[in-house]
Amino acid sequence: MRLARPLENLIDQLLKLPTIGPKTAQRLALYILKMPVEDTRKLSRAITEAREKVFPCSGCGNLTDIDPCHICEDPDRDDTLLCVAEEASNIVALERTGFKGRYYVINRSFKSMEDKELARIDFQPLLHLLEKRGVEELILALNPDIDGEIMSRYIARILSRHKVKITRLAHGLPVGGDIEFADEITLRRAIEGRKELS
Repeated sequence: MRLARPLENLIDQLLKLPTIGPKTAQRLALYILKMPVEDTRKLSRAITEAREKVFPCSGCGNLTDIDPCHICEDPDRDDTLLCVAEEASNIVALERTGFKGRYYVINRSFKSMEDKELARIDFQPLLHLLEKRGVEELILALNPDIDGEIMSRYIARILSRHKVKITRLAHGLPVGGDIEFADEITLRRAIEGRKELS
């Protein structure tokens, strides 16, 4: 069945969003068409405003509409802890844990990177933060995949001259997970990172 061209266009645009498949895009498009006209205008304005007014913070790279961002301006943050994340979306998850250190967001996808691509990433702002904030521990909060591993090792190598403790998030079995279905890398990391019960 052929859909109206504007509806097809809306579905096509929604398909560009991550995790949205054809059925979900169609459901969302049909839902949007049922919304009151004023609500669709508000949605459209909100998308446009966010795209025009939200940008990476010059201090940490987190997405913000003021510079420096609220996190950089927060005097209650621990300057000695600096957490490196791949995307600003990771900050939202890390903040839910109650982490009270500082952040540095790379804001660059590094899927299947090679050494020459790694060398193109400017880590001068990170080095500046290390010196400016008196960082004692750098926490690498990168995805636990091969690309995150490569990036973690690269960052550790370029910071080896600095007197800073470099750690990374613990890897292992998720709470509520089933050992039977865990892959061998996850199991190996869980065994390596085991802790004594007290």
